[in-house]
Amino acid sequence: MIVVLKPDATEADIAHIQQQVVHWGLQTHLSRGAQRTILGIIGPEDLLREKPLAAFPGVESVMPILKPYRLASFEFRQAGSVVTFAAPGGAVEIGGKRVTVIAGPCSVETREQILGIARSVKNSGASLLRGGAFKPRTSPYSFQGLGLEGLDLLAETRRETGLPVVTELIDTRDLAHIEKYADMIQIGARNMQNYSLLKEVGKSRKPVLLKRGMSATIKDFLMSAEYILSEGNFNVVLCERGIRTFETMTRNTLDLNAVPVLKRETHLPVIVDPSHGIGLRDFVSPMALAAVAAGADGVMIEVHNAPESALSDGEQSLRLQEFEALMSRLRGVAEAIGRSV
Repeated sequence: MIVVLKPDATEADIAHIQQQVVHWGLQTHLSRGAQRTILGIIGPEDLLREKPLAAFPGVESVMPILKPYRLASFEFRQAGSVVTFAAPGGAVEIGGKRVTVIAGPCSVETREQILGIARSVKNSGASLLRGGAFKPRTSPYSFQGLGLEGLDLLAETRRETGLPVVTELIDTRDLAHIEKYADMIQIGARNMQNYSLLKEVGKSRKPVLLKRGMSATIKDFLMSAEYILSEGNFNVVLCERGIRTFETMTRNTLDLNAVPVLKRETHLPVIVDPSHGIGLRDFVSPMALAAVAAGADGVMIEVHNAPESALSDGEQSLRLQEFEALMSRLRGVAEAIGRSV
């Protein structure tokens, strides 16, 4: 349920509503916009309908949320959310006017590899570093990541470069380790509907990067985000990374339709991963440019210093100089649509 407050509603009015709602056993989420303050009321629908929310002082209107993804819906906040990271060079935001670029290798392989790539992508303009320590792979015989050693290397790289770190969680038993070493928890496509995992990261207060499952509809995607939000963690970023279709010329089909649709349906920031979306190095840059033109709040690019010897996803990883060239072009596209990189 959405409670829209009057422009002249006082802090005492807001506190009175929140106290009473909590007394009823419901939850509240306050969102202050430029024009209006919105109070989201979270709880069972039948209980919400019983309560006289419109009778409180300071209330202008009360509206039900009809979408099944209530907390993720745009109606819940009626403004875009921004996820913020502290960084030595100043706060990094996903969801603001600036297009955020996340870059780095698919997997952390060695100290020299991750440090070298991190320094290079930072110099080119990346704001966050990606790197996998735990790697879910199609084959059990493929490189599965360095595990805790990889997390140590990511933490060292963050200290050296100042770049916030994004890394994937695949097992609830590793959550405490990743919370300690990383700034953002990635839930990969294969785990988008691992509801136990989603609930656990929902209890965390670390930002979550949720990737769309390879066969998931947009509604499925938003309902997975709802699991995280329903546990209290609203620092969620959605990532379109391509879906599986009958097309075989590319690794996946990058669904850029999802970007404007999601921007209409949800207040959550939306980024695009063209590296996994198309899976071929030559086409990653054009799709990254298209993602920004479509309105994405950021892009996530796999970058490697020697893709031909990468332990995973070398065929879709940009070389360092290719990433630098892409950043220059991204700035031009962002400027053309009134944003920056």
